[in-house]
Amino acid sequence: MKLFIDTADINEIKEIASWGILDGVTTNPTLLAKCGRSLQDVIDEIFKLVDGPISLEALSEKAEDMVTEAKQIISKIPQNYRKNVAIKIPMTSEGLKAVKILCKEGIKTNVTLIFSANQALLAAKAGATFVSPFIGRLDDNGQEGMRVIEEIMEIFCNYDIQTEVIVASIRHPIHVIESARLGADIATVPPDVLRKMIKHPLTDAGIKSFLKDWEKVKK
Repeated sequence: MKLFIDTADINEIKEIASWGILDGVTTNPTLLAKCGRSLQDVIDEIFKLVDGPISLEALSEKAEDMVTEAKQIISKIPQNYRKNVAIKIPMTSEGLKAVKILCKEGIKTNVTLIFSANQALLAAKAGATFVSPFIGRLDDNGQEGMRVIEEIMEIFCNYDIQTEVIVASIRHPIHVIESARLGADIATVPPDVLRKMIKHPLTDAGIKSFLKDWEKVKK
């Protein structure tokens, strides 16, 4: 399973990219707004740090405007990075229209704000490169987010659908484990959850014990 980082914080991306575990980045307007820097500067740095799919959001509501916006976003990306751009498109009827057009023009899309297997199937049929089901938000609303991932993966496997599933809105490391067990293609994970994935009390205790024993050996 590929791991994306869900942030626009350059310092976080730089640090976690140095671990050698990042396959891509997802962003959204909220995350970008928190940076306090120009959008273009942030995007340019992200592409230099991570050689993989980078999702950038189109904010229009009408299909033709989404298509125009997508092309404008890509036009501002250096030519050698454009192959990694995926335009985030909302899961609406207008979004599906935009995905169909962008797919025909060879522009990658990430259909976002998906909350059901039905939505994921429709997005894939329209030609989405990626679909992003938001499991944490489903959990927050009393539904079982991972059940939706299970349904999507079963359907996509049944029909050999090539659209990749990005498990999004991840809240904790167990979400990552469950996503991997279900065969999801990608999990996009906030920096704090990635840090939690490293930690285990037995690892800390083991390191402390080894260091203590080493001090005895040196004496």
